[in-house]
Amino acid sequence: MDKIVQLIVGLGNPGQQYEHTRHNAGASFVSALGKKYLAVFKTDEKFFGSVARVKIDYQDVRLLIPNTFMNISGKSIASLANFYQIDPDNILVVHDDIDLNPGISKYKIGGGHGGHNGLKSIIKALGNRNNFARLRIGVGHPGQANEVVNFVLKKGPRSEQDLIDGSFENCINTIPFAIKGKWNEAMKELHTI
Repeated sequence: MDKIVQLIVGLGNPGQQYEHTRHNAGASFVSALGKKYLAVFKTDEKFFGSVARVKIDYQDVRLLIPNTFMNISGKSIASLANFYQIDPDNILVVHDDIDLNPGISKYKIGGGHGGHNGLKSIIKALGNRNNFARLRIGVGHPGQANEVVNFVLKKGPRSEQDLIDGSFENCINTIPFAIKGKWNEAMKELHTI
């Protein structure tokens, strides 16, 4: 549980029509995190995404927002992780979670994909290794399972977005703990807000 984080990935779909949709909460978070640490994102074709390097609490961390669609985001993550020899243990994946209400975010270490196509793709691309950390950003649930796809691909109302943006601020404050592998502190800080 004391694995440092060398790579933080924000999941989403590329293209303007998906910007700020619920499914792009992970990508939006990493973008906000980058802004806080003055990151300069550059598109890198060999990693199928936008990449930046930042120092957080004197620690070197790479940020990645895949330019692939969610269901093949593992291709982007695996290519960068393989190139820089970053173990899945040292990766934090930030993604939307319909099982948490807007404004609620939680850390999780390892586990299955829970039906999330981005996580499914990552686990497969990393050679069925699912021991990477996750930061789950709550986006709420539409109430009916058959409405989930349509729900996550849409923008929420302003009130909901305000809650999600507020949770970003809380999460950003816990990142210095997370990158040092101090998961208990990160979780305690975030989960008691």
